[in-house]
Parts: sequence; structure tokens; C-alpha cells
Amino acid sequence: MGGPVDRADVAEPGAESQRDLILGGSMADQDEQTYDASRAENLRAMLRALAAHIVARDNEGQLLASAGELMQMIGNVRSELFHYEVRCTYDTPEIAEHRRLVNEAQQHDEKPWTPTGWSPDDPEESEW
Repeated sequence: MGGPVDRADVAEPGAESQRDLILGGSMADQDEQTYDASRAENLRAMLRALAAHIVARDNEGQLLASAGELMQMIGNVRSELFHYEVRCTYDTPEIAEHRRLVNEAQQHDEKPWTPTGWSPDDPEESEW
């Protein structure tokens, strides 16, 4: 037992599919403008798979020996996490248009009031 432990002997069931999920890269080929529930669930699965892989490699005593693989996995998860963060704050064209209309209406309402010079004591004169 003095030599390195074979990863396949120690890894939990499904470890290869978890590893493949992460090393398969980010889901950047999906629609870049939205982040739907299924894509969010895929990100959760990637994060869980990364955590499980780190624990498995640590249990094998091979955590630092797999630094290159871990850097690639972390990079892929980081990339997808970045997409999640950015896309969750993305305005769809419809929302952007609504926001523009509201901002435009607020700008019109914020114009300062200019007095007309009329006072309640002035006699009423009809200009029509």
C-alpha cells in the first residue's frame, strides 16, 4: 500500500460522470442572454461534482498531484458561475424597454415647475 492509490478503486460511483460534467466545459453554447432553471441546475451539479472530486482526490492523497486537472475544472466551473452571475442580472429586451419607459416618464416628471405669474388675487381674465 506504499504506492499511489488507483483513483478508480476509491472514487465513489458516478465520479467519472461528475468529472466529465466539469471537464466538458461551460455551458456557453447555450443561449447567452438567459439563464433558465435547467441551466442553473446544471451549474449546481457542476459545483457539487467539483466538490465531490476534490474530496475524492483528497481521500486518495492525490489532491495536489492533480493540480492541472483541478485548475481546468475550477476554470470551467468559474466560467459558468460568471455566466450565471452576469445573466441573472441581464435585462431581456422587453424589460429593458419597460425600464426605458419608466426612466423617460420620471425625467419628464422631474422638470422644475416654472411659475406663470398668476396669483389667486388677480382678476379672472379669459384669454379665449
